[in-house]
Amino acid sequence: MRAAFSEALVRIAKADPNVLLLTGDHGYALFDDFRKACPAQYINAGIAEQNMVGMAAGLARAGFRPFVYGLSAFIPVRVVEQIKLDVAHDQLPVIFIGDGAGFVYSHLGTSHQSTEDVACTRAIPDLAVYSPADRFEVSLCMDNAYESKLPVYLRMGKSDRGDVHAHAVQAKVGALLPVRPGCSDNVAFIATGALLRTATDIAAASYPDAAVWSAPFIKPIDTEQVTEICRRYSTVIVLEEHSVLGGLGSVIAEISAELAPVRVLRIGVNDRFSHHCGTYEYLLKEHGLDRASIEQRIHAYLAAD
Repeated sequence: MRAAFSEALVRIAKADPNVLLLTGDHGYALFDDFRKACPAQYINAGIAEQNMVGMAAGLARAGFRPFVYGLSAFIPVRVVEQIKLDVAHDQLPVIFIGDGAGFVYSHLGTSHQSTEDVACTRAIPDLAVYSPADRFEVSLCMDNAYESKLPVYLRMGKSDRGDVHAHAVQAKVGALLPVRPGCSDNVAFIATGALLRTATDIAAASYPDAAVWSAPFIKPIDTEQVTEICRRYSTVIVLEEHSVLGGLGSVIAEISAELAPVRVLRIGVNDRFSHHCGTYEYLLKEHGLDRASIEQRIHAYLAAD
């Protein structure tokens, strides 16, 4: 996914000299290709994320197209106020890239784990929120973010569970992407980011009749499409490596409650911090987001129907 992000960024910047990359002292190896191809379009703003967002806002007002990169624990969480007032309020075309979302920076502790970033950004008016799940969705989201000419937060996990799609995908902003068609009306999975791979694996192994949808766009989201899914299936299971408060599960539950009531199982991070440090796989297990824990919870939920 990070390679696809780098390739898309280089491609977009070479085609548009007004594209600038701002980074808060992160991602040197990741940006080697960018600095070689577009050295004059690279700005290291240092470990001063609030200033970096203000700088990006000023550059956008001057006609530039800034991409602002940082760990998702810092971009956007540390700079929510600056994103809200400096960028979103005036609908400036700044694209924020939050890398390492979820628990992937596991050993660095709670300060570097980001499970509330979607909730923080989703509530900001005029700010779109994207959450790609593989390299093809990264390219899709990068192109749509640039072409929108509006403020965008793009959430990118670093765990990279491999490709879900077999080839490049095309979709309008807000669309859910079909991953598995399904052949019954019992269960549908909707997942985003790193847990899309988990959703497809669980569906293939344990619920072969279930449909699986990917949600690379959290805001805006195609309300009509979500409503159709909620009306068709008796149970919708939402998976995300993010808090169950304010993330994709909340989006689906809110739409369902208003337009198409259905049982919605939200699988994500409960309302708590990590209790320990450890590997990425360890933290997924601690929070009940490893495959075995998720399968057990789904089985129990469906059995209680």
